[in-house]
Amino acid sequence: MSKVLYKLLIGGVLASSFVASASWAADTIKIGEVNSYKAMSAFLGPYKKGWEMGLDEINSQGGVLGKNLEVIYRDDNANPGDAIRVAEELRTREKVSMIFGGFLSHTGLALTDYAKRRKMIYLAAEPLTDKIVWENGNDYTFRLRPSTYMQVAMLIPDAVKLNKKRWGLVYPNYEYGQSAVATFMQLLSKAQPGVEFVVEQATPLGKIDAGSVVQALDDAKPDAIFNVLFGADLGKFVREGNTRGLFAGKEVFSLLTGEPEYLDPMGAEAPEGWYVTGYPWNKIDTPEHNAFKTAYEAKYGEYPRAGSIVGYTSIKTIAALIKKAGSTDTDDLIKAFSGLSHNTPFGPITYRSQDNQSTFGAFVGQTALVDGKGEMVNFRYVDGADVQPSDEEVAAMRPAN
Repeated sequence: MSKVLYKLLIGGVLASSFVASASWAADTIKIGEVNSYKAMSAFLGPYKKGWEMGLDEINSQGGVLGKNLEVIYRDDNANPGDAIRVAEELRTREKVSMIFGGFLSHTGLALTDYAKRRKMIYLAAEPLTDKIVWENGNDYTFRLRPSTYMQVAMLIPDAVKLNKKRWGLVYPNYEYGQSAVATFMQLLSKAQPGVEFVVEQATPLGKIDAGSVVQALDDAKPDAIFNVLFGADLGKFVREGNTRGLFAGKEVFSLLTGEPEYLDPMGAEAPEGWYVTGYPWNKIDTPEHNAFKTAYEAKYGEYPRAGSIVGYTSIKTIAALIKKAGSTDTDDLIKAFSGLSHNTPFGPITYRSQDNQSTFGAFVGQTALVDGKGEMVNFRYVDGADVQPSDEEVAAMRPAN
């Protein structure tokens, strides 16, 4: 074979490969995802399975705008600096159209600021701090899960009914815990004038000294406790509190504790009678949830967790958004996000134009031991639209962009 013919053949193969690659890329919409997979695996393992299942469903039904969605994900090591670094890599190297994800509030706030600076859409899937859509809110950042304010507001009616005067507070000492306690104090004091907060325990995230925390709470003799701990910190607190009898005769209100990610590891040590927000996965009987649960169990051979719902709903939001926008242009996506509505395993949700917060809700109930395992009982679903401050209050908190 002559050198000239060889070069022509090689050139043709390379050209064909380039065309095929370009054609594949043109048929794919790339979405970036950033999260703390290694640090928060109990929640984010099921979360990833959730968005992967949703992605498979979307693409098996023809994708969006005639193209498949592709998710390229990165781990942020639960560090705000790393979150920004990998987000920039996704934007510049992978050329993603938008990003979603986040778990911890401080990484979520970093991505919120990044979205504003780079003029790029960010859907905060899990971070709960109110600042994401209020004080630090911007035109490019939207949030799925009910915020700290919303979840606290869901618990207030039950707290008021019990009419307990002396309260103890325990929370992880970072943005999420701080804002949750501040909101609880504000809303309860408004609804029940004269309430007292007699002890406050702010613990390092992931490094609780459960013995000293329980002792401080017990010494103060509160009538009730508001808890914001989660993960391993929650388990240690519950174990020590059970051992020392802290919870006997006291009402306990606790954010997120009804989620199986946090109840399951405690096994028979799970608390009983706590008022919680959470996800009673095995007791919800609606067509939307039954369809999701059946598909999830068939795909993974396990029951869904709260993270599964969040991941699944996040990617469904993105598909609905791009379909409504008719493009992946950022300005078009911003316009489409205002008032965007779509169905979820919990029913329909809408993204509010006031603050880019969705009306996705949560379940409120009590914990109980059932067959040696913690579950939610006496629960109800609270629509996120019903636990929002007024539009005037939101406007006062949200900066002009």
